[in-house]
Amino acid sequence: MTTLETSRLILRPCLEEHRELFYELSSDPAVLEFFPFSRSREDADTIFSMIRDITPEPGFEFLTLVLKHSGEGIGFSGLSRLQLDPQLPRNAVEIGWRISAQHWGKGYATEAGVALVRHAFTVLNFEEILSIAVRDNRRALAMMRKIGMQPYPAWDFDHPQIPETHPQLKRHVVYRLSAAEWRAQQTEQAGN
Repeated sequence: MTTLETSRLILRPCLEEHRELFYELSSDPAVLEFFPFSRSREDADTIFSMIRDITPEPGFEFLTLVLKHSGEGIGFSGLSRLQLDPQLPRNAVEIGWRISAQHWGKGYATEAGVALVRHAFTVLNFEEILSIAVRDNRRALAMMRKIGMQPYPAWDFDHPQIPETHPQLKRHVVYRLSAAEWRAQQTEQAGN
């Protein structure tokens, strides 16, 4: 099982104690601004149980972001295989995150993202990772840039799982980062 550490966070597989956090993030209107619906308690519990009960492919665990100084869970992050064929390449690897609104603006998502990107390229040896977000989600797009990703407009698409009742959420943008680009960024940062 994957466990990663940063200066302020431990990223570790979900524990039963994080069920309430999952529900909070699945029902908070601020967190879900760019999602078409929130989850009921029953739906959130069902999804959380499913996540906890599956044995994921190595590297694809659903990780809880835990503050080192307090042990508090503040969100979730991880790598997953996208299943959006034909919009995106089959089994493309996506990085994603969801953080409690009370912890926004403190750099935790960036810190977790940097650790996951490093893990993706140095341990899992992926060639490329993607991230997708609603076109108007400025916070997510800024986060993608902070972890070194670049927009790839040729792959932008209308998300097939977003209902027509939410046209403002249909258009998704794609950001990419290749292992070669990431290594070049690391070399450049080491030289500064």
